Amino acid sequence: MHKYITYRRVSTAEQGKSGLGLAAQNRDLYTYLTHYSGQPYEVIAEFVDILSGSDDNREELEKAIELAKKEKAILLVAKLDRLSRKVAFIASLMEDKKLQFKVACLPQADKFQLHLYAALAEQERDFISQRTIAALKEAKARGVKLGGLRDKTLKRNKVKKDNSVARAKALEPLIKPLRQQGMSYSAIARVLESTKAKTASGSTRWHSKQVARYLDILGLTKVPSLLLSSRRIQNETDVSIT
Repeated sequence: MHKYITYRRVSTAEQGKSGLGLAAQNRDLYTYLTHYSGQPYEVIAEFVDILSGSDDNREELEKAIELAKKEKAILLVAKLDRLSRKVAFIASLMEDKKLQFKVACLPQADKFQLHLYAALAEQERDFISQRTIAALKEAKARGVKLGGLRDKTLKRNKVKKDNSVARAKALEPLIKPLRQQGMSYSAIARVLESTKAKTASGSTRWHSKQVARYLDILGLTKVPSLLLSSRRIQNETDVSIT
């Protein structure tokens, strides 16, 4: 029996757009389950977040991931960007040995291909951001008055971003040397738990994607090239010895 947990995400603005609404995601999930899943299968739980893709506080996704690992089920999403458009976040999910996830629209994709798609999704997000900024500048030049709820939203987002940067800086003395040693996100999460360091919500439980988020802020997602070279040399030495 193949067990699945489905996760769908939609923002208020996206609900009516073709290919992004909940109904469209349902169709993609159904197509995958009926044509690509091993038989028999069972969907044991469904989770939905209604928020922007730029919002990292996804309570339902957290629940879906935890349950998928606990039940040894497959986390199934319609599109990769429903999880995230951030490469670091997708990479953290791939590194989690206890988690399996599938993308309905990419049923045959392996981890390498998913990483490429994630990189393209991140590029698309950056392009949309720049396009929005340009459109606002043009509107302002035409005399359109900008403000209202948008100003409040921007201020709120800036506060959230500033808080995330502050937390990342506070953790930098601990997580930076660990990452420089080549530790995975999951391993660093375990170290943080052992030190009783607290997350943004005040919990002492850490997930690899939280570590990935802070390392991304600090620009430390990549393992140092010198460390990779030393590992390669060690592997070559081990082969020659055998």
